[in-house]
Amino acid sequence: MVAPSLRARVRAGMIDEIKAVARRHLATDGANLSLRAVARDMGMVSSAIYRYFPSRDDLLTALILEAYEALGDAVEAADAAAERHDLRGRWHAVCRAARDWALAHPAEYALIYGSPVPGYAAPDDTVGPAQRPPIVLVGILHDGLTTGRLTPPDDELPDPLREDLAEIAAGLHPGMSEALLARGMAGWTQLFGLISFELFGRINRSLPHRDEYFDHQTGLMADLIGLPRPS
Repeated sequence: MVAPSLRARVRAGMIDEIKAVARRHLATDGANLSLRAVARDMGMVSSAIYRYFPSRDDLLTALILEAYEALGDAVEAADAAAERHDLRGRWHAVCRAARDWALAHPAEYALIYGSPVPGYAAPDDTVGPAQRPPIVLVGILHDGLTTGRLTPPDDELPDPLREDLAEIAAGLHPGMSEALLARGMAGWTQLFGLISFELFGRINRSLPHRDEYFDHQTGLMADLIGLPRPS
């Protein structure tokens, strides 16, 4: 392989530095990023930063992509480290990894799961990275079905919803039970609601023992999905 040119390495270093400064702004100012403010903190004239990020939205997209990829890495690593046959253990490991990442990176979590940024529309290239965490859960469900350790529920679903779920399943694991996928998606959305309530201080005064509360709640989600308890 040809080594990157000096100019390319300098440019990559500048981009990394800009993103690092922008992440610090996220922590103090939320997603209301200002390229001028980032440039000022870096000692650059404001026009220079536009050579690296033509607009605020381009910088936001770069930060969003990095956040989704980092969260995806965390949950995939947690799932890979768990015993393959222990579906419930894998679910708990993935949930804890998502929470741990969020608590360690609150500004980045708020960027991707908080309130939408006014005037910003995420481009299509954010869709794939955003799907990495839920795909891990669907993989756990699929493994449970193929090994016979997970029985699909017989929930009745409205026809329009069943059609939507069938389309989602076809793109992930053809033959996946729509009713099981619906329960899995309910568990996943509840997980991020649980993380958001903790991260944004909605439950912190009333529930000081949040580790135990989190594990209890994710256990209820596992029950809803139908993940078997260890024998």
